[in-house]
Amino acid sequence: MTRLSSPSPADRAGRAGSTTTEVELIWIEKRLEHWIRFGRVAAERIISRRSRVVAFRESACIAFVQWSASDYGTVRSRIDILRCVGAGEAYTTVPFVRPGGELLLSIRGWPRVQRVLQAIDAVEAAGIDACDAAPDHWRHVHNRLTVGEQPRGYTRERHEAWLKRKAAGL
Repeated sequence: MTRLSSPSPADRAGRAGSTTTEVELIWIEKRLEHWIRFGRVAAERIISRRSRVVAFRESACIAFVQWSASDYGTVRSRIDILRCVGAGEAYTTVPFVRPGGELLLSIRGWPRVQRVLQAIDAVEAAGIDACDAAPDHWRHVHNRLTVGEQPRGYTRERHEAWLKRKAAGL
């Protein structure tokens, strides 16, 4: 479960010089797999052969996939697309993400996670880096998939409009 929280004064003080969001990645083949589908990694710290922590800069957009299985098949699958927050910004907590981020999309269940992965592939097929796509597109994908509808495609024209709004500060 995620929760929206405002950083405590101690958290803000601890993060005053830090503008990174850390994600713990784990890879135990066919058992527990956490990976980044898109996002520009700013730093990486290797913990062990099976785990590492990657960091992202403030305002970076990332897609974080979590999957686990037992002897009987998939137990849990989830994808979250987040915008990394800066010091003092409110955020939503997500497992294995410190401190959390602005949640743009959160989908559970392998069939729906696959549809999100297909939406990401479609953005990239249009020649656009998925981490540069408009945050509103990921919210749209979340909302449509949540109600069982097909999301609209992300086109070059929509992307150009997003870049113009962003440059204008809107």
